[in-house]
Amino acid sequence: MSDFFEIAMLVSFGISWPINVIKSIRTKSTKGKSLAFLLMIFVGYIFGITSKLMSSDFKWYVMFFYILNLLMVGLDIVLYAVNYTRENRAIGINL
Repeated sequence: MSDFFEIAMLVSFGISWPINVIKSIRTKSTKGKSLAFLLMIFVGYIFGITSKLMSSDFKWYVMFFYILNLLMVGLDIVLYAVNYTRENRAIGINL
């Protein structure tokens, strides 16, 4: 039963990431985003994955949701970097 609740938690958090990625693609902006926040979430998912790998009760179907969320947050970090560079070039700052 604990696997169900863990997956429910991951899906609940995970629903927001595709929405965030779509917003980043549409707006081409970093406005309202925090790189520090994204990086902390990314590191948190890595810790969660590490915990699962070290657990004696390892389940691939739970790991799938951790990895899916990690990939979505990673994509949002990449989009943040792309949009940050685009914004700074638009105002004449060379990075």
